[in-house]
Amino acid sequence: MTAKKNITVAVTGLNAIDSPGPGVSVIRGLRDSKEYNVRIIGLVYEILEPGIYMDGLVDKVYQIPYPSNGFDVMLERFKYIHNADKIDLVIPNFDAELMAFIKLKPYFKEMGINLLIPNKEQFDDRLKGNLNEYGDKHGIKVPKSESVHSIKELEKEIEEFDFPVVIKGKFYDAYIAHTLEQAIEYFHKIAAKWGTPIILQQFIKGNEFNVTAIGDGKGTMVGAVPMRKTFLTDKGKAWAGISIDDPKLVEMARNIITNTKWPGGMELELMKEDKTGDLYLLEINPRFPAWIYLAVGCGQNHPEMLMKMAMGEKVEPIKTYDVGKMFIRYAYDMICDLDKYAQLSIHGEV
Repeated sequence: MTAKKNITVAVTGLNAIDSPGPGVSVIRGLRDSKEYNVRIIGLVYEILEPGIYMDGLVDKVYQIPYPSNGFDVMLERFKYIHNADKIDLVIPNFDAELMAFIKLKPYFKEMGINLLIPNKEQFDDRLKGNLNEYGDKHGIKVPKSESVHSIKELEKEIEEFDFPVVIKGKFYDAYIAHTLEQAIEYFHKIAAKWGTPIILQQFIKGNEFNVTAIGDGKGTMVGAVPMRKTFLTDKGKAWAGISIDDPKLVEMARNIITNTKWPGGMELELMKEDKTGDLYLLEINPRFPAWIYLAVGCGQNHPEMLMKMAMGEKVEPIKTYDVGKMFIRYAYDMICDLDKYAQLSIHGEV
């Protein structure tokens, strides 16, 4: 029996809240690796991210600055962390932080830290505001979308839509507006949190589906698992879902990864229209979804596959997965000592 290899992986997105980050599920996949002993470094922006306090999840935690604090501040923080705990790989899990990591990538390479993430062009092409052009480019049906930067633009562009209309943030959040007044309210709400542009999107009535997929960066899709949402939160997040057999969804993911040479994980959010059965691509998220552990449960460990590819190993595509596996998210109260919270708040690490 071959001995397991040791590796240190830093992971963001430990906010396991009602709209959770993918970090906890990614770490669970890494912990399930049959080939690596994985030391996990948790990277957090806030000291109350629940993943910090979950028993056995992370080996060490460092607080990192928000990207809005500036590139130099982030780079210096990572130099400190890497000096204290030699990191082999970083897996970012938030859309809003990815541009910062794209800029950090050449500096990480000099430091010996690996990343498997899209480049700026790949990241920009799939932005919500560019979805119409993306659909035309790749022959995919997408809902009509327009980006607006002001209330005046919103009032003008919304005349081209039928109500209800979906109001989306450039990174997160989406609301269904049934009137102009609601649309203006949601514009202010999202802009205050994520800034502009705000995206107006045609509302498609139907059933929601998602695909988590992973590419090698050379045009090969090495894994994909589609699922149907069975229970949604009030924010539209999947609280339960089931893996399904749908070759069309898998083929769409394969075409996108092949055409874009996508590196690492991605999630497709799709809607199958009730009346026509047509499939519409609503969003492409440039990272693993929060429900990525369902893929692990279906026989495709995407976090482990990403880790191996990022470290230069060849990963053979997996084309099969278990159908009918269900995930259900849950919440429970953890009882924690104050020591860990205090150390993190004072020293920025624990």
